[in-house]
Amino acid sequence: MKRRPEEAVGHWPATLYTGRVLSCAIGFDDAPFKRAHRGNVAVVGTVYARRTLHAVLRGQVRRDGQNSTAELARLAGQTTQPVQLILLQGIALAGFNVVNIHALHVQTGLPVLVVARRAPDLDRMRAALLTQVPGGARKWRLVQAAGPMEPCGGVFVQRAGLSPQQAQAALATLTVTGHIPEPLRAAHLVARALVQGHSRGGRA
Repeated sequence: MKRRPEEAVGHWPATLYTGRVLSCAIGFDDAPFKRAHRGNVAVVGTVYARRTLHAVLRGQVRRDGQNSTAELARLAGQTTQPVQLILLQGIALAGFNVVNIHALHVQTGLPVLVVARRAPDLDRMRAALLTQVPGGARKWRLVQAAGPMEPCGGVFVQRAGLSPQQAQAALATLTVTGHIPEPLRAAHLVARALVQGHSRGGRA
């Protein structure tokens, strides 16, 4: 049976962006949710050109589901801004709704950069996926296919469609304070405010 793009795992064509510095990006983060929550979780995308906010988008993905890749591709396709890069605050949304970053790159034609303050505990993630999450084995393969977390510009990244040098240049262009680029900081703040009614600056 032919797999849908968001379900496919394995090797994807290594299409690297070869243009100028990636200075227009959309960053995605999910809203907070209670541990007992089941169902959909809000996802926010913010579009920045360098350090200026140009657009905000809102979608939703299933808690521990399988639709994050398709939803992010849909949201990225909605913006009228000349987006050059997709930024993710971690490889999974809404718990363990794991993003297939290579499929997202292929579907949108945009490079994808996963950003984390610190390298995740992969042994702990693997154990949780394989013992607690439906379809966890497939999701673990997506994590593996994304490649190792690499140190870059004071954070750790996974990437699809761009080189380490391009990733570092993009982070430098899009970051104002600390090490987290503005599209991700803003998406985090907006997503939190949607649920809690307020948010404040600081660590994303």
